[in-house]
This record gives sequence, structure tokens and C-alpha cells, in this order.
Amino acid sequence: MTATAEAPVRVNIRVVLAGLMIAMMLAMLDNMIVSTALPRIVGEFGGLNHFTWVVTAYVLGTTVSTPIWGKLGDLYGRKAVFLTSIGIFLFGSALCGMAGSGLLGGPGDGMMELIGFRAVQGLGAGGLMVGVMAIIGDLVPPRERGRYQGMIAGIMAIAMVAGPLVGGFITDHLSWRWAFYVNLPLGGVALILLATRMHLPKYRTEHRIDWLGAALLSIGITAIVLVTTWGGNEYDWTSAQILGLAVLAALSLVAFGLVERRVSEPILSLSLFTNRNFAVISAIGFLLGFAMFGAMNFLPLYQQTVQGASATNSGLLLLPLMFGMLVVSIVVGRTITKTGRYRAFPIIGGIVMTIGMVLLMLLDVDTSKTESSLYMVVLGVGMGFLMQTSMLIAQNSVEQKDLGAASGAATFFRSIGGSFGVSLFGAIFANRLADSAAGAALSDGAGVDPAALQGLPTEQRLAVLGGLADSISGVFLWAVPFAAAIGVLAWFIKEIPLRGSLDQPADGASPEEQAETALASPPVR
Repeated sequence: MTATAEAPVRVNIRVVLAGLMIAMMLAMLDNMIVSTALPRIVGEFGGLNHFTWVVTAYVLGTTVSTPIWGKLGDLYGRKAVFLTSIGIFLFGSALCGMAGSGLLGGPGDGMMELIGFRAVQGLGAGGLMVGVMAIIGDLVPPRERGRYQGMIAGIMAIAMVAGPLVGGFITDHLSWRWAFYVNLPLGGVALILLATRMHLPKYRTEHRIDWLGAALLSIGITAIVLVTTWGGNEYDWTSAQILGLAVLAALSLVAFGLVERRVSEPILSLSLFTNRNFAVISAIGFLLGFAMFGAMNFLPLYQQTVQGASATNSGLLLLPLMFGMLVVSIVVGRTITKTGRYRAFPIIGGIVMTIGMVLLMLLDVDTSKTESSLYMVVLGVGMGFLMQTSMLIAQNSVEQKDLGAASGAATFFRSIGGSFGVSLFGAIFANRLADSAAGAALSDGAGVDPAALQGLPTEQRLAVLGGLADSISGVFLWAVPFAAAIGVLAWFIKEIPLRGSLDQPADGASPEEQAETALASPPVR
């Protein structure tokens, strides 16, 4: 391959990668921005008892749609489906910005409008996340894929830090509505860039959609998310509502499994799980989401209450965690590309992540910001070994025609794990806090506000801070076994050589790099 023939290919990938990074940043950035705008939204609309649904509706839409988007991409072509998901996300963003303004006709209930529009936005976001990973899988052979997925992991880390900072600035200086409107110009750039410059290889598949399976899966996932959202909060865990939803989830998922065994084009092929690597990495993704998203939600709470940081500064205090994740993700991606080996990384990641959780158990009232930053670096390093390596292994375990379904399943299990983690760790935190010396002072939850804490008498304030610190460290204690299980499961991963081109079989292939040949003149759809 001559230099002149190689250059256009590389330029095309870089241009497409820029569009994919913008799309991924939109999906990751949105929730982080909106979280800082929620108090202002509640102040305008009221509806404090419903405000958590502004987040839950988005998560629910994303989780339900992720495997469906993945399968649609396999059937109808990744490009058209991905551009459609961007369009739906931008449409939902515009509607969210107009919620309760009267621009949609009539006064209406602003909070309920916003919740409904967030669900629409979440449906599009599900396609963004799975689409980015699957498109990289279409363009780049597994041997080369680690480098690019490492870059995507870096964008995810940047979005998680930038979100609170951008959201705080927008809310303070513009309006909470711009937390949604800001998506429109960014998404428009990504849409134009990818529509005009992205050309993907074509794979022939019969166009049959398993609508019954999609409906059963959506019902089951929705019921699970409602159980984890409402359980212990809106309703008792043993209430008729929660038990009824649990039964509905179980029946729907059992019926889904029976349907998937009989249809010719299943929305989530159960045969994927007969592959040992895919089954193991799916379980690892679930545990990763459980430990990571569940525990990480409590770091800003610790920083703002116990350490006295502002909302904006708490975002800055997360930089050590994101820096560790960013650097390691990029290094690991390049190492995989160079050596073709990957099995050691999830093992190391599980071990380091466990150490990070153990260190975060030490958080107390007297822990300095420097100490907590060092603990977070360790956790971030562990996450860096795992985040994109897990997706790479999932994609390398399946044939190219199943790439979207595999990417969707990997994202789906991580998302479901995160939902369970947030629910379980939230219940653990609430129970420990209620049993602590701070329980009486915080019985109604109002005293958690950092400004209110500063107004308490010294002795009472110290008791409250001690109870908060102890309850948060208890969350990390419970996260330890889940993180440790990641390293144990990773031992069962079989190191199958990464395919050097896009048309080699998934059961092991020659490690020679054929990426440039495969990309030089891809068929266009």
C-alpha cells in the first residue's frame, strides 16, 4: 500500500471519527448538563415529587431502545439508522427546550411535558451510543479498533467532567432551556458531517423485524427500571406495585426468550451467549455498570456536603478520576492495536478497580481533597482498563453481521447494571444514614443541601457530616465484591486473535493487519 493510497482512507476515518465523537458526546453530556439545571426547572414548574422522572424517562428510553437500534442497524444499514437516531435525539432536544413555554400550543403541564419529551430524547440517545461503537466496528478491524475506541472512551470521560461545568454556566447565565438547545448546533454538525462523509461496508441481511420480541423486551426492561426506580422510594419493596412489576418483568423476559428461539431474525440472538467470551464479557459489563455508576453517583454528594465544594467545583474535583480513565484508555487501546493481545487488561482492570473501591471506603470527615483525589485516580485507572476493552471483546466474539446486536447487548447490560447499582446503593445509603446520628436531622432529606448544612450549630453539623461520610463510605464497601467479581470473571476470557480484516471469521483469524486494504475501497451503501 502506497502512501498516496493510504492517505485518503485515513483522512476519511478521522473526519468520520470527529462526527462520531460529537454524537457520543451529545449522548453522554446531556444527562450531566441537565442534572445541574434540575433545581431551576423545579423552581419554574414545581412538581418536586416528579422531578426524578426527568432523568428516569431519559434512562428508560435509552435502555429500552439500545438493543433495538443495534438490530435495526444490522438489518437496514448502520448509516441510515444512525442518522435517524441523531434526528430523533435532536427533535427530542428541541421539544424539551420548548416544554411548558406555550410554543407547543396551550399552557399544559410543563413538568409532564418535559418528562414525555425526555423519553423521546432517550429513544434517540440509545441509537447514538450503540451506533458509534458498531460503526467503528464496521470501519476498523478488531486489531486496529482499540486505538479508536480508546479515543471514544476519552470523549466519554471529558463529557462526564464537562457536563456539570457547562450545565452550571448555562443555567446561571442563560436559561435551563439552553441545556437542551445546545444540542441542536452540535448535533447538526455531526449529522451533516456523517451524512456526507461516512461510507460503510455493505452486508446483506433479510429485512425482517422481530416486533413481538422487541415489544416483550421493552416491557421487561421498562418493568425492571421501574422496580429499581420506585423500589424503596415511591413504594416499599414488598408492596403490590413492586411485586407486580417484578412478576411482569419475569413473565415478559421468559416469553421474550421463548420467542427469540423461534424467530428467524431475533432482536437479540440468544445464540450469541453460546460464545463463552461474549457471555463472560456481558456479565462483566453488567458488574462494571453496577459498581461504577452505582458508586460514582455518591462522589459529588460527598464533595459538596462533607468537603464543602460548590456544585461546579465538584465537577472539577472529579478530574483525577477522569484523567486516570482517559490516559489508561488511550494507552490500552494503542497497546492492543500494536500487540493484538487483550486478555490481561480486564483482569488488571478488575483488580485495580477493586483497590480503588477499597481506598474510597476510607473516606471520612477528615479526608483531604488531595487524598480523595488520589483514591479517585486509582478507580479511574481501573475503569480505563475495562471500559472499551469490554466492547472490543464483545465485538470480536461475533460475526460482522451480528456486530450491531453485539454492541447493543454490551451497552444494554452495562446500562441495566448501572440501573440496579444506583437503586441498591441508594437504598444502602439511605438505610445507613437513617441509622446514624444524622438520621433525625436529615429525616426529611432537606438538610442534605450544602447551604443548609452550614447553617446548623457546630455540634449538629459535625454529627450530620460524620453520618454522611460514614454512609457514603458504606456504599463503596458494598461496591467492593462487585468490582472483585470482574477480575474473577475476566480469568475465563479466552484470548482469540483479533481479526486483521473485516471479513475474517470470529472464531480466530490470522493476526496480520489488513485494515488498510479493507478500508481502501469499501462498498458503499
